Amino acid sequence: MIDSANPPANPHAIRRVVIVGGGTAGWMAAAAFARLLNNGYTQITLVESEEIGTVGVGEATIPPLLNFNRMLGLDENGFVAATSGTFKLGIEFRDWGALGETYFHPFGNHGHDLQGVHFHQLWLRERSRRPIPSVEAWSMSAVAAANGKFGRARDDAQSPVRELFYAFHFDASLYARYLRDYAEPRGVTRIEGRIATVDLRSGDGFVESVTMADGRRIEGDLFIDCSGFRGLLIEDALETGYDSYAQWLPCDRAVAVPCALPDAREPSPFTRATARDAGWQWRIPLQHRMGNGLVYCSDYLSDEDAEAQLLASLEGEALAAPRRIRFEAGRRRQCWNRNVVALGLASGFIEPLESTSIHLVQSAIQRLVALFPDRRFDPAERTEFNRQMRDLYEDIRDFIILHYKVTRRDDTPFWDRVREMSVPDSLARKLDLWRGKGRLFREGYELFTNPSWVAVCLGQGLAPEGWEPAVDALDEDKVAGALEQIRRGYLDTAMRLPTHGDFLRAAAPSPLAPTAVPTPSRPSDDWSGVA
Repeated sequence: MIDSANPPANPHAIRRVVIVGGGTAGWMAAAAFARLLNNGYTQITLVESEEIGTVGVGEATIPPLLNFNRMLGLDENGFVAATSGTFKLGIEFRDWGALGETYFHPFGNHGHDLQGVHFHQLWLRERSRRPIPSVEAWSMSAVAAANGKFGRARDDAQSPVRELFYAFHFDASLYARYLRDYAEPRGVTRIEGRIATVDLRSGDGFVESVTMADGRRIEGDLFIDCSGFRGLLIEDALETGYDSYAQWLPCDRAVAVPCALPDAREPSPFTRATARDAGWQWRIPLQHRMGNGLVYCSDYLSDEDAEAQLLASLEGEALAAPRRIRFEAGRRRQCWNRNVVALGLASGFIEPLESTSIHLVQSAIQRLVALFPDRRFDPAERTEFNRQMRDLYEDIRDFIILHYKVTRRDDTPFWDRVREMSVPDSLARKLDLWRGKGRLFREGYELFTNPSWVAVCLGQGLAPEGWEPAVDALDEDKVAGALEQIRRGYLDTAMRLPTHGDFLRAAAPSPLAPTAVPTPSRPSDDWSGVA
């Protein structure tokens, strides 16, 4: 709410923020600004058209979204129920290392470091001594996922369930609606309609206003471009440019379709990514339906064949016509240009693998708030924002490339291409260090820390030649005993947790979910965790 009697102390303060486009990115920004810019003088306006659909392929998230929801003060169970959501403990990868192989990339850590030595180094030496399970057996999230279990730790819990890290699957359209219901009562003004023109200020070329198709003119100081791949402001108006990642990430198409849930089957607490001949397929379980999609390279698969392949693989009846999406992996050369900040698909796209799209929106919002400008638009703030976003994009890019490069598949031209391709120097350096003694240096990076790289490298068959010498200073028998104690602790804890379906039905049932499955008799408080 704007209070004209309470002017800002800074006469240059931003008074009008205009968000162009709704969807997940637009309403995440609107909700965050409603919470964090509630200062009495900054007006937030969101412009969207119901005639313009959203891509909506990103229905899976990663754990940092919990921080965003907590910042907004959302009730987690209410949020999950309202978005028909499920919980996500990681991603199951099928046929990526080689046909017939499966591995799991869990959220959270593997085991515990010992005397400053990373756990995976202990595991590498122990594996050389005797046959042991895969490193997944030492992940609380992976063990729970393998058994279809889920739980949340109580604040006073001391058991390994505290090491169960999770994120969410949800219906993207319901999430946008949920955030809209949060933002509008907190002062965000929504304007329905199409934008006809973008009006630039003479002299410096800053965006001054947008003019609607019906002639309405909406002025602003700061504009947030959430207009999707088109980039109505950041690209059409400001001609910012685009850095392509297509040489390393050649998939440039996707087809998506929801289907009915398989009968009498518990929803999996994980995303599934199955490698196909010319790309990969996602499977995202919600409470009321299954999300499915095929990401592929058009050099090797036609749109028609991709659609047929996806439809033939569905586990239930298709609930809508397939939607085709074209994209080019990459990012805008500047996510913040003049007085326009691009979020979501307007800023870039690194395909849905590893579910980073929503996190990139969240991260950009957090950085913008930390570097929030006034109407003088200090170039140093804009430069720092762009540097941080560039580094984040490139770090995520390298991790996604890793999945394609580190494969032993040689059964199709697509997999031959990605297996044999050159990779960015930044990734090549990481792989060289890993191949020798399993070394990883991820300090200072907000995403995909050591356990993530360990999961993918080992899961796809790239084992290092040795391990760090510091491991050999540790007593072999004591390390073996510690590893076995940790493994048993995780397994015992997982088996005492409720099933994922029971947890959802008790704590966060969606009104859209099938009603045939009975709700557990125990109250939801009993499912909150294991002490």
